[in-house]
Amino acid sequence: MKRITVYCGSNEGNDPVYKAQAHLLGKILAQRNIELVYGGARVGLMGAIAEGTLEEGGRATGVLPRFLRDKEIAHERLTELELVDTMAERKARIEEMADGIIALPGGYGTMDELFEALTNAQLQLHQKPIGLLNTAGFYDGLVQLLETMTARGLLKEVNRNMLLVSDNIDELLDQMFSYTPATVNKWIEEETN
Repeated sequence: MKRITVYCGSNEGNDPVYKAQAHLLGKILAQRNIELVYGGARVGLMGAIAEGTLEEGGRATGVLPRFLRDKEIAHERLTELELVDTMAERKARIEEMADGIIALPGGYGTMDELFEALTNAQLQLHQKPIGLLNTAGFYDGLVQLLETMTARGLLKEVNRNMLLVSDNIDELLDQMFSYTPATVNKWIEEETN
């Protein structure tokens, strides 16, 4: 994986560990020579991950709708900032650019991006690994909901398994690096037999 898209909040949240983990993820991506692709803002967890990447000399590419740049939230020191017209274009572009996707804590926008990426994977529109960095148990409730959806027959186990989850950055990246199209195809084969 040469590029990882990160979805995360434009707010920092009320636990400093969220910002610290976002910053650390940015640093680790740079150390592993992986380019960060994200929403292009300088605020919140988005700004923290970009700063971590840039501080380590890594590449950080942002994709930002023009109307948000006009609100002066664009990160001006990125390696590259691509401007688009709509949120939908932003979402499509950052997924397209990615070799893998990670979601950090966030709000509605993060959930929207995460679930669209998962839906696209379920529909086999891509086979990119999708990871959830479960910082301080932020996503425990979501993981439980996915288990409930699977147990009640509304989500196939093969599709549940498309979301990789860890509270440890290196462990999550290692899971993502071992996730291959062959892995997905094996899961699908097992599901249909």
